[in-house]
Amino acid sequence: MKTKVAFICVHNSCRSQMAEALGKLYGDSVFESYSAGTETKPKINEDAVRIIKKLYSIDMNETQKSKLLSEIPNMDIVIKMGCNVACPYLSAKHIEDWGLDDPTGKSDEEFIVTAKKIEGKIKDLAKRIENNEINVD
Repeated sequence: MKTKVAFICVHNSCRSQMAEALGKLYGDSVFESYSAGTETKPKINEDAVRIIKKLYSIDMNETQKSKLLSEIPNMDIVIKMGCNVACPYLSAKHIEDWGLDDPTGKSDEEFIVTAKKIEGKIKDLAKRIENNEINVD
């Protein structure tokens, strides 16, 4: 059974959605990707959707939606995206905070930088899970 990973932040509309999409792209052989928040938005951040489509050919509007923490199954690993104020809490065997700045309302360059940081962190996470460097048993 694959490890379940949740990417969480307050609104589940930008960074956590990007992480879910890139988790499915780069981590799918090792873990299942989910994203959620304590609040939802009617739709995913349009800039995030556009940048992920441009960089990775993934249409998040087709494959994902904003979800509440209560809508996802129990997780093995929880990744907080970096919500400076009050990050949602979700219990898991392993929790990390990636401390990423929210690019919402900023330039495309900021979104691209964020996407690339997430991509690197996803690849590293997949490697650590594969090498049993994270204990989820």
